[in-house]
Amino acid sequence: MKTSVINQIKTLLGMEVKLETMKLMDGITIFEADAFEMDNEVFIITEDEQKIPVPIGEYELEDGKILVVEVEGVILEIKEATTEEEVAPKEAPEAEEEVAVEAQATPTAKKTIESVTKETFFAEIEKLTQENIELKAKLETLSKVEEVATEATELSDVTPISLNPENINEVTQIKFGTNRPKTLMDTIIEKLNN
Repeated sequence: MKTSVINQIKTLLGMEVKLETMKLMDGITIFEADAFEMDNEVFIITEDEQKIPVPIGEYELEDGKILVVEVEGVILEIKEATTEEEVAPKEAPEAEEEVAVEAQATPTAKKTIESVTKETFFAEIEKLTQENIELKAKLETLSKVEEVATEATELSDVTPISLNPENINEVTQIKFGTNRPKTLMDTIIEKLNN
């Protein structure tokens, strides 16, 4: 447990963490864990370096041990594999069945890993599709907001209503006595009116 805490701290600090790796009997599938001990997390390393929690089941490792996973991604126990010699004295037909089951377990593990990889792949695609739909909806709402904003700016560009020049009444001045000389009173009134 201490090693997992130390490894988590190293990960947060950006330091390189050394993890244990083991291969299955097929020689292709790689399991990775802090330590292959009880109650440690264990992951499958895919070809593209993704870490996937190991599905529930029993897996035969390259060194002959059997890795038992009861909760997804957590080691329940690692036990020694039973050999055919131990089973043979009891009953031979069961030994043949166990060998057949072990032979099927390795392809099953590979199929399980492939199915988990495919599930994560399709889950990612579904997630990206959903995100794409949400972004399109946001884009549509933003374009509607921009249309309203452009309409508002178009309305603000409208010039105010001015007086109609046809309604202006022209005042005509009538001058009386245009031939008479200007008096002081005429000059004062003229200056007041202009």
